[in-house]
Amino acid sequence: MRALAEQAAEQLADAPAEQAIRWAVDTFGERVCVTSSMTDAVIISLACAVHPGIDVIFLDTGYHFAETIGTRDAVQAVYPVNLLTVIPSRTVAEQDAELGPRLYGRNPDLCCYLRKVEPLERVLQNYDAWITGVRRDETSQRRGTKVVEWDDRREMVKVNPIAGWTAEQVDDFVVSNGVLVNPLVYDGYPSIGCATCTARVDPGADPRSGRWAGTGKAECGIHA
Repeated sequence: MRALAEQAAEQLADAPAEQAIRWAVDTFGERVCVTSSMTDAVIISLACAVHPGIDVIFLDTGYHFAETIGTRDAVQAVYPVNLLTVIPSRTVAEQDAELGPRLYGRNPDLCCYLRKVEPLERVLQNYDAWITGVRRDETSQRRGTKVVEWDDRREMVKVNPIAGWTAEQVDDFVVSNGVLVNPLVYDGYPSIGCATCTARVDPGADPRSGRWAGTGKAECGIHA
């Protein structure tokens, strides 16, 4: 599998997003899924155009904005996908009782692990590959992202079809294809996570500067 990923990384380095998705579907069949934070439905729109009915994984952390849950519900209604909502092992109340309230403020890395990383790793055990909307221009940690990678931690193939897209290309695709977008994006939230750890961003500022603002944290741990 690692050799397969490395070979595909070379062959698909400059391929259109649809071609990378087609490779993943042809190679892994029903053992491939899409993950989405529901900031927008760009990667969902691309994937279901290639493979209607593809599994889409959404992590419901228990801390999401109502708009994010609404976007998830709209995606399920509009796109031909099999949407799977995954929840953490503990409810928010159970986590508060065991580890104390507002863990997200005291230990955001642990909170992200419990409410995002662990639930995702649990569900990804059902697949051989996963498709993400990660782009190189999002953070410095993502600049080396390849279109196809070997996910060493999870021992599976990771496909990032729009890794080379710019924010402008994403916007153009949204407009040209009428893609669903979380309404918070138009209210100053260009990067959306949990409501507890996401703030509005000033115009022209780093789009992810509203995530874990003031903590020095830039990733939840899923992609880094």
